[in-house]
Amino acid sequence: MMADKKLLQVNMVAADHPVWSGTATSVTIPGSEGQMGILPDHEPLLSIIKGGTVSVVDPSGERHSFVVADGFISFDSNKLTIAVERGRDVVRTSGVD
Repeated sequence: MMADKKLLQVNMVAADHPVWSGTATSVTIPGSEGQMGILPDHEPLLSIIKGGTVSVVDPSGERHSFVVADGFISFDSNKLTIAVERGRDVVRTSGVD
C-alpha cells in the first residue's frame, strides 16, 4: 500500500489581495541570498524574500509561477505563508486555450 504523499499548505498574499492558496509538493522562493526550495517537513523558517518568481508545484505536478515583489515567508508544521508587497500569476504561454 502506497503512503500518502506529504504536502505543504501554501497561502500567498499581497498587501491588497490574496494571490494563491492551496496544497503543494514543493515551492521555490527568491530568497535574499538566492533561490530557496521548500519541501514538506522542512525545518521552521522565517525569511525575507526579494522580488522575483515564486514557483509552486501542486500535487498533480502542475507548476504555478507568480511574479512577486519584496516580502517575507514563514514556514512551520508544513504551513507556508508568503506575504509580499505585490504579487500576480504569471500569464501561461503553454497548454490548451
